[in-house]
Amino acid sequence: MRFSYIDLIGYMAAFGTTISFLPQAIKTIRTKDTSGISLYMYALFTIGTILWLTYGILSGSWPVTVANAVTTVFASVILVYKIRYK
Repeated sequence: MRFSYIDLIGYMAAFGTTISFLPQAIKTIRTKDTSGISLYMYALFTIGTILWLTYGILSGSWPVTVANAVTTVFASVILVYKIRYK
């Protein structure tokens, strides 16, 4: 497997967009406050990240796969809290 500057850009983009969910996930876990979060938006977003993860796996794109695997976990945690702590 060869690593290119395109992969580097992909990993940098993946890191930036994925890490942006960490503060919301931490805040939601600590406070259990999900009042400012839209259930429908997070449900659709989580489905979208699962589809992007599937695309990344099927296309062999590691930046897409890694980013969406992590983002799916964060989004799923927030979604579960939203459903559980209405």
